Amino acid sequence: MGYAKELGKYIQVDIYGRCGTKICTRRNENKCFEILKKEYKFHLAFENSNCRDYITEKFFINGLKYNVIPIVMGAHPDDYREVAPENSYIHYEDFKSPKELADYLHKLDKNDTLYNEYFKWKGTGEFIDTKFWCRVCAMLHAADYYKPTWYENIWEWWGGKGQCIGKDRWT
Repeated sequence: MGYAKELGKYIQVDIYGRCGTKICTRRNENKCFEILKKEYKFHLAFENSNCRDYITEKFFINGLKYNVIPIVMGAHPDDYREVAPENSYIHYEDFKSPKELADYLHKLDKNDTLYNEYFKWKGTGEFIDTKFWCRVCAMLHAADYYKPTWYENIWEWWGGKGQCIGKDRWT
């Protein structure tokens, strides 16, 4: 929230939900996505935790599914590079400050050619929301083909040292 508010000093940032002044409830999800598609060029896909491999629907559904450029904060930059189409998002860590990011967003906003570079990946494949339990089931069935991995302490694996960084930057 702190980063979004600081960014808002240099470019308009609309914040929806409990933390913001705009309202769009989950009951009206389709209406919310219509607003996203029609009124915005960028979407802050900021996760509520900055942890390795933690990338949620804020990025995949809210960001990549619509013709907006997701600006991401959460997982390590390498994690996004592993799962996202090339040049499909902007990672906040690529900029020294919120002001520098805002300057770049202004530049994209004024240059359609540069802005549209972020959508060249569209049409090269598709995203399928496999739903969480379907993924778990698939992993269990795939266990016959992979060496099993287990953890004595799931929390150490999920949130242990080096997995989450709080409010710090990854770099």
